[in-house]
Amino acid sequence: MEDYPRFADFSEEDKPFDGDKKKIDDVLGKDILLVDFKIKPSKQDKGTFYTTIQFKINDISHIVFTGSSVLADQLEKYRDKLPFYSKIKKINKYYSLT
Repeated sequence: MEDYPRFADFSEEDKPFDGDKKKIDDVLGKDILLVDFKIKPSKQDKGTFYTTIQFKINDISHIVFTGSSVLADQLEKYRDKLPFYSKIKKINKYYSLT
């Protein structure tokens, strides 16, 4: 091919995360490698946000969706530390990184 740029090289489009979709309850208490995340406005529930978390277990990529504001806040706070290992724990009615 000629020496032209690829769309992905300059695109500002949001690139989807790779990985199998998991339910958050399926990964509770498991050691996971948090790789990346995105926080977006919910289309279903106006005025709220949801977080897509990309992570790995045994070198296999997965994603999970959550409306947890605690997880979103923690991920934003420690964004510059990614990737890092953590566990997701359910404390009463909310989720937290541990």
